[in-house]
Amino acid sequence: MSLVTTWADLHYYLLAQVDLSGFKFPGGIRGFTGVTMLTHMFFAELFVGFAIAAPVLQAWGARTGSPRMDRLAHSMARFNVLTFSTGATFAVLFLVLLVGFYPRLTSALFTQFFYIIMIAMASMLLALWGMYSYYYKWDRYSVLNKRRHALLGFTMGAFIWVWMVLMTGIDTYMTTGGGPNAELMTEGTVTSFGASLTGMFNPMFVEMIVHRTFANLSWPAFALAAWAAFHYIRAKSESDKAFYDWATSVGLTWGVGFLLLQPIGGFLIAYSMKSAGGYDRLMGTGSGSTFTSNLLYINLAMVVGLFVLSSIAMYIGAGRHPERAGRRPIQLFGLIAALAGVYSISPLANFPFFYMRYIMILAMVLATAGAFYYYVRGRLSFRYGSPGASYRIILLALGALAATTALSMGWMKSNSRVPETIYNQPQFTVENETPPSSFGG
Repeated sequence: MSLVTTWADLHYYLLAQVDLSGFKFPGGIRGFTGVTMLTHMFFAELFVGFAIAAPVLQAWGARTGSPRMDRLAHSMARFNVLTFSTGATFAVLFLVLLVGFYPRLTSALFTQFFYIIMIAMASMLLALWGMYSYYYKWDRYSVLNKRRHALLGFTMGAFIWVWMVLMTGIDTYMTTGGGPNAELMTEGTVTSFGASLTGMFNPMFVEMIVHRTFANLSWPAFALAAWAAFHYIRAKSESDKAFYDWATSVGLTWGVGFLLLQPIGGFLIAYSMKSAGGYDRLMGTGSGSTFTSNLLYINLAMVVGLFVLSSIAMYIGAGRHPERAGRRPIQLFGLIAALAGVYSISPLANFPFFYMRYIMILAMVLATAGAFYYYVRGRLSFRYGSPGASYRIILLALGALAATTALSMGWMKSNSRVPETIYNQPQFTVENETPPSSFGG
């Protein structure tokens, strides 16, 4: 008997002793599907943010004559090209899980939103055409025909935004059930285009588009700042160090600028859910405290952390100014923002009256806006190339916290409709579900 045969027999024998019949993914089917979707969303949100921002930066660089803008835009496009397949893989896996574990839901969604999904897929194909054309023709078009090249980039950004809008329509329909007067969705033949639009234009649709658009520009910008802070450590030449230091400032500026709009957008979304559905589970009213309402306070604490870390990063980053101008106002506004933010998540948040929490959040936003004003005002005089270690550490923490907050917000929104996959439509109840034994079961 050969050594190879002996090893093969031993291999099969050991596998036969492994009993996986009792294995269950932590969180069950919902947990497995949710983790898959969140992984996809991590890459998808970065993709959308960079696809929109890259051509803007390139056009801005062409207008101002800044080669740094062009280099940063190219890095964003390259990231999208390299990571698209990873995000797409998890998207396909998520679709497979939907078909296998939730066949009735998948069938109903595909028949109800057939035309919307077809338009979304066409938008994705056009966005991919724009992305690959934009990236692989960079060396030729970015020199000889900048306008034509930037147009390819804007094509990428515009069509991926259309895709995001259409997918948001389906997502918000599942969260709100289409609104208080919506008809129940059933399995059957493909519905009309008008019926698809009716389901898409639900009470939460517009608010979520605005919130998600700015979110996909905010947290990827923080991720960009963290990426630049990390690459600064590896940079060898002075020019590379200056570029990555400058890139951290661009990411921080964009991230904070769009972050200022997020609490307002979040409030409008919660308010829209009050008339559409899921509000009680989100806020912990009516039926009492729920996992989703507890997660709401955790997410609020992380949002406060984003504002506090942003103020600290702006304060330290303002030290690049040769006269260190603006640091004192940033310090003052940052302190006000921190105190207001901490008060909003403290046990005293409802003292002396219920709306005090919201007043403190508004004060945090306005104070951060003041710090942001002085930071942007001084950026034109910054000297890049030697940021402190504390500044880079803050940016790395800010990028990680921004990503965690974005994904946790999506988890909270989806969980607000549990135990139904489509709110207020009990035929799609999936709590404690088991895999179907046959399609349509």
